[in-house]
Amino acid sequence: RVCKLAPTIAVHADRAEAERRLPAPLTDALHDAGLFRMLLPRSLGGAELDPPTFVQVMEEIARTDASTAWVLGQTAGCSMIAAYLEHDAAARVFGPPRAVLAWGAGPQGRAVAVEGGYRLTGTWSFASGLHQATWLGAHAPIIGADGAPQQHPDGAPVVRTLLFPIAAATVTDVWHVMGLRATGSDTYAVKDLFVPRAYAAARDDAAERREVGPLYCFPSGSLYASGFACVALGIARALFDAVVALATDKTPRGSRRTLRESAVTQSMLAQADARLNAARAYVLATLHDILAEVGRSGTLTLAQRVRIRQAASHASREGREVGTLLYHAAGAHAIFAGAPWEQRMRDLLSVSQQLQARDDHFENVGRFLLGLDPDPTFL
Repeated sequence: RVCKLAPTIAVHADRAEAERRLPAPLTDALHDAGLFRMLLPRSLGGAELDPPTFVQVMEEIARTDASTAWVLGQTAGCSMIAAYLEHDAAARVFGPPRAVLAWGAGPQGRAVAVEGGYRLTGTWSFASGLHQATWLGAHAPIIGADGAPQQHPDGAPVVRTLLFPIAAATVTDVWHVMGLRATGSDTYAVKDLFVPRAYAAARDDAAERREVGPLYCFPSGSLYASGFACVALGIARALFDAVVALATDKTPRGSRRTLRESAVTQSMLAQADARLNAARAYVLATLHDILAEVGRSGTLTLAQRVRIRQAASHASREGREVGTLLYHAAGAHAIFAGAPWEQRMRDLLSVSQQLQARDDHFENVGRFLLGLDPDPTFL
C-alpha cells in the first residue's frame, strides 16, 4: 500500500515544500490509505500496527518525502493516547474517518483543576501535522484548587495531556525553517479553556491504560524514537540510490573514469550500504525481540526501553553520518535546487536536530549499562 502511494507523495512534494504543509490532495490520499490511523486501536477503527511494521512504513515513506513521513509518525504517536481515554471520549476524538490529533512539545502552560475538568492556559510549539489535525493535545502540569502544583508521592509534578478541538486554539504561523518544511509544525495557544476531565489522560501511564494489545505496552516515546530514526535511514537510503544513479553517467572533472569506476566510490558505497543495513537490522531485531517478550509478559521493562533507545539513537546517527557522506560524494551536482540532493540533505539535517536524535541519549544508555539510574524522560 505504501509503495503504491509513493508516486502520489512525490508529485505533491514541491507544492508541500512551498506551502509548508501537506496539500489537501495528498492528505486525502494518506487518509484513504489509512496512514493516519496506524497506531490507533482496532476498537476505534485503527490498524494497531506492531512497532516493527510501523517503523518500516516510516522508512519507506521517507525515501520519497521526509516531511510526509514525519507528519504521519508524529500524529500516529499522538493517536496512541486513545488507549488511555474513556471509550466515549476516544470515540468522539478519533471516530470521524478524517480525525487527526496533533500536539506540540511539553509540558508547558498550566491546567487548573476545577469541577468536572480543567482550565487550560498555555502555548505549545513544534506541532507537526497541526494543519491536518481536527483535535489538539496539550501536555500540562496540574494545578490544584489551592494554587499549588499537584505532585506524585515521589515529588514529581502531575502532568496530564488535555485534548480539545482545534477550533478552540489560536494558531500562529512560525514554521519558516531550513528542512522538514512541509510538516507545518506551527505554534498554538489557548487561554482559560475548559477541558472536561474525560478528555485528559496521563500519557503512557500503565495504571490508566484501557487497551490490552501489546502495542500499548510501548510508551509513545519509544515509537517516536524508533520511527524517526527510520525516517533518517529512509532519507539516507534515498541519497544512496541517487548516488548509484549518478555514478553511472558522471565523470568528475579531471578524471577519465565515471564515478562507478572509481575505487573510492566503490568502497564508500559498499560501506554506506553496510552501515544502513546494519542500523536498520538493529532497530528491527530489537523491536521484534521486545515485541515477542511483551506479548508474553504484558509489560515493558526499563531495560527494554533502554534497548529501544540505544538502537534508535544509533540508527539516527548512522542515517545522518552516512547521508552526509553520500551527499558529499555527489560533488557539485548536489548543490542545485530541484535535484534529488539538497532538499533531502536539509531534511536529514533537520531530523538530526530534533529531540529524538540528540547524542546525549547515549549517555543515558551508558548510565544504565554501568548500573546507574538513567533519566527515564526520553526512554
